[in-house]
Amino acid sequence: MALNYERQRQAKILRIFRKVHRWTGVGLFVFFFIVGVTGLLLGWKKNTGGYLLAKSYSGVSSQPKDWLSIDSLHTLARKIFRDSISSSLPMDLDRIDVRQDKGMVKFVFIRGFWGIQMDCTTGKLLHIERRRADFIEKVHDGSILDYLLGTGNGQIKLAYTTIMGLALIVFTITGFWLWYGPKRMKR
Repeated sequence: MALNYERQRQAKILRIFRKVHRWTGVGLFVFFFIVGVTGLLLGWKKNTGGYLLAKSYSGVSSQPKDWLSIDSLHTLARKIFRDSISSSLPMDLDRIDVRQDKGMVKFVFIRGFWGIQMDCTTGKLLHIERRRADFIEKVHDGSILDYLLGTGNGQIKLAYTTIMGLALIVFTITGFWLWYGPKRMKR
């Protein structure tokens, strides 16, 4: 009798886990698909021949003493942006990425996912890049909505990553139990 009760209790738990697993999957299917595809692309970004992530070019000198000031390089980058990319997009910077070993600096702009690589010594343009990997990363972590809606504190990204992280934990637990539960019941 006790064995039968225990089996019924395990079956009930298994049914609950199955429902939670199913409805979590149904509710978040599109998001899991997006996270999977973008994660795959981000994993491969360095192996796409420069399409997702541009090659980092090299400047003349890797010695900072030979370089122009960041302010001078930024002024040149803004001119290149206006002349070669857009005269109407805002030129707010996301970041400045200095690669000392290559003697190169990247100015990464917030709007349009543009980057400009310049020689730190001469200020010469090395490469203009469309930063597709940055866009994919924003889609992957949910911050694309913060970007599009202009929320500066990343509140949408935080909610999205919390939901997706918790959902992955729920999937892991319920998935394990859906595999292990029937094995346990057979014993």
